[in-house]
Amino acid sequence: MISDIVYAIFNLGSYVGTIVILAILLVAAVRIVPEYQRGVVFRLGRFVGVKGPGLVLIVPFIDRLRRVDLRVVTLDVPYQEVITKDNVPVKVNAVVYFRVMDPAKSIIEVENHVLATSQLSQTTLRSVVGRSELDEVLSARDKINVELQHIIDERTDPWGIKVSAVEVKELELPEGMKRAMARQAEAERERRAKVIAAEGELQAAEKLTEAAKWMEESPITIQLRYLQTLREIASENNSTTIFPVPIDLLGALMEKDKSKTKEIS
Repeated sequence: MISDIVYAIFNLGSYVGTIVILAILLVAAVRIVPEYQRGVVFRLGRFVGVKGPGLVLIVPFIDRLRRVDLRVVTLDVPYQEVITKDNVPVKVNAVVYFRVMDPAKSIIEVENHVLATSQLSQTTLRSVVGRSELDEVLSARDKINVELQHIIDERTDPWGIKVSAVEVKELELPEGMKRAMARQAEAERERRAKVIAAEGELQAAEKLTEAAKWMEESPITIQLRYLQTLREIASENNSTTIFPVPIDLLGALMEKDKSKTKEIS
């Protein structure tokens, strides 16, 4: 009787142990890979394939699954001290946008693809800015961005990485260079103001010359301009102002009065 009970307990324990072992193996064999990830599977150290997304089954304790994120990574490149082609020391930083296109290469070909891309971006940024002049860095930033993107993308392609964009964020100049550029900008604005003023005076002189020609051909316009000036001054000032009247104008008025007198007589 007692032996039967012991035997039953032993059998029950073995069943429970078997169930526990199977549960542990099942948990170790099942992996859930999200849509934005892929699983790179190695079996006894050898690459066997890329799995996912969704439910993935592996051989417990034999297979090893490495997850790789396929989303776009925003990599901030820290400030780099660079001397431009025209010997101006500057500090420049950038941001790199990239994503993994081949999960297997990003695991097999490079130890840490994010760190490797970061180091490559720093060295490339120093190299590209170093062989450019300061004016080019300031005015042709789009060209530098395209060149950076092309170089980094070409060098990270064996790692299964696609660089979509590189943007230079900020450029720090020495204080002396900032003051010199401010003086240069101020001088340029003064030059433009003087050129505009000179062009205005030239146009005004041309118009005055044209008006003088018209007055020379028609003397009556001088008298009309004179009367218009008197009217403008009289409307603006309350004080009494005495102006000399042209003799020609008085002669015309006197001739008009004489003609009226003759008509009356």
